Amino acid sequence: MKNVEANVSSTLSIAHQWFDAFNEHDLEKLLSLYAGGAKHYSPKLKLLQPETNGLITGKDALLLWWRDSFDRLPSLRYRLTKFIADDSSIFMEYVRTVDGEADMTVGEVLEIWDGLIVASRVYHS
Repeated sequence: MKNVEANVSSTLSIAHQWFDAFNEHDLEKLLSLYAGGAKHYSPKLKLLQPETNGLITGKDALLLWWRDSFDRLPSLRYRLTKFIADDSSIFMEYVRTVDGEADMTVGEVLEIWDGLIVASRVYHS
């Protein structure tokens, strides 16, 4: 039981680091949390880069996506409302805030393997 609790604690730690790095717009710190071949799905990707069908793979693609997002939306921040974690994944609920736009509630799942995010999927309307 202690091993599972330690893994859940590690999962939560990665999620907190993810939020800090994202809200600081610190691409290096954010990318350090991901495995090299990590996959990321987002409806925003599908909308803004239709050729991806919403899915990108690898740190280079993540870097380009987030750099573009931070450049387009310098006030972009996430306000955490809920974490639900087990030993290998975490569901995060947060509010996306951007100056001049309506707030948006977002759900995101991070899948974690060997201490790195291997997949993430964003949900919102």
